[in-house]
Amino acid sequence: MYAISLGDDGAELRPLEPWHAEEFLAHLDRGREFINQYVPFGSKATDVAGAREVLQRYADMRAADTGSLHGLWLDGKLVGGVLFLNFDAERGNSEVGCWLEPDGTGRGLVTRAMRVLLDWAFEERGIHRIEWIAASGNEPSLNVARRLGMSRDGVRRESHLYRGVRHDLEVWSLLAPEWREARARAAHNDH
Repeated sequence: MYAISLGDDGAELRPLEPWHAEEFLAHLDRGREFINQYVPFGSKATDVAGAREVLQRYADMRAADTGSLHGLWLDGKLVGGVLFLNFDAERGNSEVGCWLEPDGTGRGLVTRAMRVLLDWAFEERGIHRIEWIAASGNEPSLNVARRLGMSRDGVRRESHLYRGVRHDLEVWSLLAPEWREARARAAHNDH
């Protein structure tokens, strides 16, 4: 229905909704091992009904204004996405996250898409603080937080038990004034 271009390489940010279940399942199947290295995102979606259930859960969050899912398409193929979790406009806080299949990596897709989400959250919705949480071993994810100008708030040591391993979780955040200042600096440097 609508898409936001993320550049001239055919990358688009689009709504990811329950009717995409078959495409979402095919995407998860292509990247399951890679996607689930540090998080179980979509791990229970092993058939179309399960994929639809995951997408419906996020559609319900969107309707309740507590979260949302946004797909990343590259040349018409779903390769990953970005999301809001624990979205709380009243308190001005939200968490963001992402996932990609291997074909979507190394192109800056998450960083470009996340800039769209951050702009919307800070400017349209009045969010004040956005959090990014990732396992310490997940360097690509931590690199996105760095590229977005986030600050590392701290580490929750061995707080995430996953696949029999206790991972440290790093908490990164970005505040609305920091985002606006960085955007103003970037605009100034463009001129």
